[in-house]
Amino acid sequence: CISMPETLIFYAFSALAIGASAMVIGQRNPMYSVMMLIASFGALAGLYVQLDAPFVAVAQIIIYAGAIMVLFLFVVMLLNAPKEDGSEWDRLHPLRQPAVVRFGGLLALLLLVQLGWALLSARGLGGPVGALGDAETVGSVRVLGRVLFTDYGFAFEATSILILVAMVGAVVLARREGEGS
Repeated sequence: CISMPETLIFYAFSALAIGASAMVIGQRNPMYSVMMLIASFGALAGLYVQLDAPFVAVAQIIIYAGAIMVLFLFVVMLLNAPKEDGSEWDRLHPLRQPAVVRFGGLLALLLLVQLGWALLSARGLGGPVGALGDAETVGSVRVLGRVLFTDYGFAFEATSILILVAMVGAVVLARREGEGS
């Protein structure tokens, strides 16, 4: 049985994650968006702790809120992306077209239906969503490391190369803009 304080903490972290994620796309300044994404990652780490997955929570903080977000901050600062002004967002903007707005509304409705179905099916199982697997197998750092570096070794290395290429591309783009001005 879950106690009342644990439930309140879960809802607080959930609200923080949802609010910070919404503010990521709602900010006009890219630096604030990156900071809100870091707050969202921190709230997700808190949710992982609530789900008894401390290794995943620490990995979330170290890898995403640490390394990946430092890369994002570096790219945003290097490109010196300006703050958006309201004049660019008018009726002629492609994202303001009725078909695009209807499609986005349909996707949002589909997401709500899936979330409702997932919550209802988890309650029917009599336990939290993460309680379906063997806790020792799922939470073992040794098993996770072995799978990551054997079965998914290529994907792990390809991701690191992709991040390196993205950073070099940002440097090249920033250099070209600097030379032209």
